[in-house]
Amino acid sequence: MVGTEKNVSQVQELANKIRENVQKAIVGKDEAINIALVALLCKGHILVEDVPGIGKTTLGKALSASLGCSFKRIQFTPDLMPNDVLGVNFFNQKSSEFEFRPGPIFSQVILADEINRATPRTQSALLEAMQETQVTIEGVTMELPQPFLVISTQNPVELEGTFPLPEAQLDRFMVRVVLGYPTPHEEGEIYLRFDRNTMSTNLKPMVEPDEIRRVQEIPPTVKIDSPVRSYIVDLINRTRNHPGISLGASPRAGLALYKTAQAWAAIDGRDFVIPDDVKTLAYCVLPHRMILSSTARLRGNTAEHILEEILTEAPVPIER
Repeated sequence: MVGTEKNVSQVQELANKIRENVQKAIVGKDEAINIALVALLCKGHILVEDVPGIGKTTLGKALSASLGCSFKRIQFTPDLMPNDVLGVNFFNQKSSEFEFRPGPIFSQVILADEINRATPRTQSALLEAMQETQVTIEGVTMELPQPFLVISTQNPVELEGTFPLPEAQLDRFMVRVVLGYPTPHEEGEIYLRFDRNTMSTNLKPMVEPDEIRRVQEIPPTVKIDSPVRSYIVDLINRTRNHPGISLGASPRAGLALYKTAQAWAAIDGRDFVIPDDVKTLAYCVLPHRMILSSTARLRGNTAEHILEEILTEAPVPIER
């Protein structure tokens, strides 16, 4: 147990370093940054969704700059093709042979900016990469570098020129982060930073790839007692049986909730998971994986509202 506590302190120290660095570019948003760090620790991927001008791209760039990994930004547009993401085989006239030119996907951190501006064909180019950390091009399978993290931003689907992500791809994102508007105090701080010219854009790496890979092995050692495990199973099953949901959370979603709760506890400096960890992470792990029934949509319900109802009704295990 002492060894686990020591390892957890390493996770907390790394998370604090990255968070403080990211906050040089982002004002506030502690919880959003922590959720992004949870996905990194769990070897998952991040979907940042909100209206334009909120800071989605800034968050992605700041997090990428803090990790010390190879980085590529892909600006998704309607004319972007899968080969622009994965790479292409071309004929080298000097060597008279075909050679492979790697695309930006062959980086450790990918910022897929405005991913829902691209067509579904191009969006699907990320599916294998996000799930298997490999890509297959013309029958040849190639491994991607580790650690591998995709940070995708998207505008709400109600805006013009967007293509909704298919359910299969949404399920590949471990967490969805909604930034929301800043508070009046935070917005005032943004203006002050602009006046003082202290809005950091060139952040220094806080960690190295080897350190990230080593720390990623710690969250799975965080203990989850049987009552908390049963609580997670109960929540997942309630999403499948709720009358307002036509497609509930998948087993992948349940496993994501399990893993992220462990990482959240580790960031908080604990070597055990409590029910509040599960409830906190449920809001960023489950809603984007749930499909509402037509009746629920007509009544103006959202996945978040139904999840809140489920969390209210589900009995919470009490520590003895």
